[in-house]
Amino acid sequence: MGFQQGISGLNAASKNLDVIGHNIANSGTTGFKSARAEFADLVATSMGVGSSNSAGVGVEVEAIAQQFTQGNLTLTGNGMDVAINGGGFFKLQMPDGSPAYTRAGNFKLDKSGDVVTNGGTHVMGYKVDPSNGVASSSTVPLSFPVGLPIAAKQTTEIKAALNLDARAVGSAPPGTYGTSVTVHDSLGAPIPVHMDFVKTAANKWDVNVKDNGGATVGTGSLTFDTSGAMTSAPPITFTVPTASGGAAPSVTLNLANVTQFGSKFAVSDMQQDGYAAGQLNNINISQDGSVVASYSNGVTRTEAQVALTGFRNPQGLVAVGGNNWVVSADSGAPVDGKPGSGNLGSLRSGALEESNVDLTAELVNMMTAQRAYQANAQTIKTQDQVMSTMVNLR
Repeated sequence: MGFQQGISGLNAASKNLDVIGHNIANSGTTGFKSARAEFADLVATSMGVGSSNSAGVGVEVEAIAQQFTQGNLTLTGNGMDVAINGGGFFKLQMPDGSPAYTRAGNFKLDKSGDVVTNGGTHVMGYKVDPSNGVASSSTVPLSFPVGLPIAAKQTTEIKAALNLDARAVGSAPPGTYGTSVTVHDSLGAPIPVHMDFVKTAANKWDVNVKDNGGATVGTGSLTFDTSGAMTSAPPITFTVPTASGGAAPSVTLNLANVTQFGSKFAVSDMQQDGYAAGQLNNINISQDGSVVASYSNGVTRTEAQVALTGFRNPQGLVAVGGNNWVVSADSGAPVDGKPGSGNLGSLRSGALEESNVDLTAELVNMMTAQRAYQANAQTIKTQDQVMSTMVNLR
């Protein structure tokens, strides 16, 4: 027996204690993945000498393997907190523009409107066109307007869903019902629009659209069958004047969802697609990764979708601190995707993934590593006693 075996054992046990200590220290770190030291024996061989005749010369730490098991999910109630339930990593952009990846979803909105991690790295995702809800095919840093308002949108369509009382008799005033809606011009200025429904005959109604001054700006007619369903409802297109200096909106009134039943007049829904300018109030990330922004003008719309990235061999990723990993040759190429697609997990908004460190197991591992360290120190002490005995031979 030589000193080499004991020294290598001390080094290996010390490295093992370092790994265990790192796990324990990060037991409360969001998205942290534990690691373990994996050992291999050292054997000295020479030409013509078989390994069965060779004494081992110790041990080495062959690898420190990361354990990417799922951590527990903890509900936080914070709309900017997101946990991955399953495979994949959040994609980040480092300050130097290089990509990085994390499992920690405790995101923030900085003063510039960028979605970032605590370390200041940008969270990547797919930009969504608010006009049609279509997401981009490539990832970009997620950012939202916090200093400037979103632009106003001119109204182009009104959709009305209401019931006209089939029991109404004659024309005005007993057979007349009215309602109103506010539309917006090109500058977002509000313009009241009134709609009168006048019964002209059985199952027939005239529609008069008026501006705020009472002037008629559009007319149309509706017919129904004996079951109360619409049989004819041509859309009514009109232009309503504005005093703001903006362009007067040309609006189409869609009445396809109007019914005529023998119950009182009631408006069940009235929607128009315009709005005034508005400031960003709040951001929430939904379970499918959709980033939903709420604005002061009452508009709530999906602005983006968080991206996830998968790897063929996650254990090949290199930890760089700050809860981040970067790609290596062993990890394989990153594959971006949307939550729930392929092998990528789903998202849980308002929650965070805890560290997957098992404290009980780590404490047991620490005691085992301590015993290994003590035992290796004892082999060195024993070898020293043997050497002393040999030196003192007469």
